[in-house]
Amino acid sequence: MIGGMSLELTFLGTGTSAGIPMIGCDCPICTSADPRDRRDRSSVVVTYPRSQPPTCDAMPDRYTVLVDASPDIRVQAIRHDLKWLDALVLTHAHADHVMGIDDLRRFNAVMDRPLDLYAEPSVIRSLEQMFAYIFQPHRNVNQSFIAQLLPMPIEPGKPIELGGATWLPIRLMHGRLPIVGFRVDWAGRSLAYCTDCSSIPPQTLAQLEGLDVLVLDGLRERHHPTHMTLDRACAFAEQIAAAQTYLTHFAHDHSHAELEQRLPDGVAPSYDGLVVSLSHNACRG
Repeated sequence: MIGGMSLELTFLGTGTSAGIPMIGCDCPICTSADPRDRRDRSSVVVTYPRSQPPTCDAMPDRYTVLVDASPDIRVQAIRHDLKWLDALVLTHAHADHVMGIDDLRRFNAVMDRPLDLYAEPSVIRSLEQMFAYIFQPHRNVNQSFIAQLLPMPIEPGKPIELGGATWLPIRLMHGRLPIVGFRVDWAGRSLAYCTDCSSIPPQTLAQLEGLDVLVLDGLRERHHPTHMTLDRACAFAEQIAAAQTYLTHFAHDHSHAELEQRLPDGVAPSYDGLVVSLSHNACRG
């Protein structure tokens, strides 16, 4: 991670629910030698300087927020030397975005503290069913090594303050399922993370004005009922007019090199490991 006085976004995974390469697939993308074509399930981490000094030696000087806990979070955390989380925020409760929650117990052990979990009430209810052993530990037959999570309900349009940055949950539509994305504002810089969406409601568009960086779902060229096509994503990118847009949550239909060539100016494909840093004076990715 770049760090310093910056708002930083790291793409831990940029693939669709099956990941790339997919099990049992020998297509040119799944067998590509380009490391940018290897895509874990989608998740990002956002960091920025703390508004208050660290309270212990193990705590880094940058506030760290994980957005979604993909099934690949263990290898993603090891790959990026991620040892501390101040908060977890969730966009929705689909398996490819939450099935890494069990692995978050290692962060509890390292940090010796519970982890704040921010999600819509409906998502929290789903997690309570999916991870009953975490949320109802008194029912476990044995005392188990489980994640310690403190649920914090959120609501679209109502901002929350996390470590000196403003996080605004924003309404998106994942087919017919309402989910959330997040706009993050810190020290005059701003980014928005909008994965797994097929449409953006009109009231949400107003909340995406003046962005430095927009991250937007861009599954593939062919129609999909719950994700944006490349053309639709580019149309929204033009309408929102962020300084830079990155697409994410890719299927195995297009190589990274092809996407680089076909996407318009100001829109680029993300890849696993891409770091975007927004300082007071510069933006670079």
